[in-house]
Amino acid sequence: MNYTTETVVLAVAAYLAMLGAAFAHDHLFAAHMGILCLCLVAGTLLLVRNVEFSPAGQQRRVDISSYFDEVIRYGLIATVFWGVVGFLVGVVIALQLAFPDLNIAPYLNFGRLRPVHTSAVIFAFGGNALIMTSFYVVQRTCRARLFGGSLAWFVFWGYQLFIVMAATGYVLGITQAREYAEPEWYVDLWLTIVWVAYLGVYLGTILKRKEPHIYVANWFYLSFIVTIAMLHVVNNLAVPASFLGSKSYSLFSGVQDALTQWWYGHNAVGFFLTAGFLGMMYYFVPKQANRPVYSYRLSIIHFWALIFMYIWAGPHHLHYTALPDWAQTLGMVFSIMLWMPSWGGMINGLMTLSGAWDKIRTDPIIRMMIVAIAFYGMSTFEGPMMSVKTVNSLSHYTEWTIGHVHSGALGWVGMITFGAIYYLTPKLWGRERLYSLRMVNWHFWLATLGIVVYAAVLWVAGIQQGLMWREYNSQGFLVYSFAETVAAMFPYYLLRAVGGALYLAGGLVMAWNVFMTIRGRLRDEAAIPTTIVPQAQPAE
Repeated sequence: MNYTTETVVLAVAAYLAMLGAAFAHDHLFAAHMGILCLCLVAGTLLLVRNVEFSPAGQQRRVDISSYFDEVIRYGLIATVFWGVVGFLVGVVIALQLAFPDLNIAPYLNFGRLRPVHTSAVIFAFGGNALIMTSFYVVQRTCRARLFGGSLAWFVFWGYQLFIVMAATGYVLGITQAREYAEPEWYVDLWLTIVWVAYLGVYLGTILKRKEPHIYVANWFYLSFIVTIAMLHVVNNLAVPASFLGSKSYSLFSGVQDALTQWWYGHNAVGFFLTAGFLGMMYYFVPKQANRPVYSYRLSIIHFWALIFMYIWAGPHHLHYTALPDWAQTLGMVFSIMLWMPSWGGMINGLMTLSGAWDKIRTDPIIRMMIVAIAFYGMSTFEGPMMSVKTVNSLSHYTEWTIGHVHSGALGWVGMITFGAIYYLTPKLWGRERLYSLRMVNWHFWLATLGIVVYAAVLWVAGIQQGLMWREYNSQGFLVYSFAETVAAMFPYYLLRAVGGALYLAGGLVMAWNVFMTIRGRLRDEAAIPTTIVPQAQPAE
């Protein structure tokens, strides 16, 4: 598909979106179609201008034998952009919890901005990171150009369109009104098409590989792509009330809907936020450390044990509900079993530095990756512990769960992605090195301090919250009203916002560092050694 054909397709799609807005059955659907029309018109203009993010002075590559890196450059920029947006919205909603007057009804209140934050961080920042790094890794490990030609561009731009439509839908209040506030049927359908194309590009590249062995990172990436496709389709089965309206009806209801939601939710954690980023770990940690994976056999065991066990763990989110007790227990047992393969992967990642531990002192990128693996280990211990019914009776519905989720998301997902971005940026733009290693160091400490403040504060808040909810007096009445437990959370919510602000500051430092690296600037940083040169010592 050439640029002329793509432009015509986008122009026709924009016209159809305009017609959808004109004949819509409800004003929200009309507004959403109007936003879609504007996005498609902007995409058409972008293609007409043929904007590129190629290294300075480098002509657009047409040699089909070379790696297809231009789409990866776009993906890296999108990852950084959506990361900053997601972190910023997170700080805003944290402040809204502490200061309710900051809720601006109806479009900018907590209820509508919260799914914008989670989707921006998980699916926009994390999703772009996974698509971008998987395209990079599969080409290098297979020694083959991406399959499908312009199909990779369709995956990238189609995914950006999904992000914009989902986020604007949340703000407008166009969702399925379920646990995860999923976008409505037409946005879900579009994502399904994009995701099938993504699977086609990735699997096609593996099938035409020149390297006979399939490296373990590709197994993790492939399991993430296939399983997320299955989860998305089943969880979002719905019948639209009208093809010119935003309303639809889910095929599930009651406890079946709750189980489907948490089967989707926990396996989105297991395959989107765990398996996909483990693929990132298994490629970029050895590359940055310049060491082989500690145990390739352990990585294979890690893969098969993880994907088999994770799929059963979702019911542990539904303890003490209408879900049958045997299903709750099954989820708990598999969650506890998950601790073993998870820590096997953590040990494999950490031990990859065997013989190169000095790099933790001298290389801030490696330091970031190792802290990410440490948070992976901590989160995969805390999760199984919280799935035990007696612990869950205290932690469920409290801020402890939020602290657990963010220690994994910010500590594991965020830090390993930052490391991959810093590794890739100089290579993709042909630079000698990053603009500033000192700024990477600043980012590391800002992000680490932000995570520690955030998680520790919410652990304490959650335990206090749970204990207040179950405190009875001598007559058997609750000691604290619900309003009193909410009021007691104020200092914790304030500190939570501080932790998030530190993490956001680190993201802004990263964005500036990446921007200056792309422009080809270098800072003089002789004070920061990148290698340790042994000095001769006098004999004694």
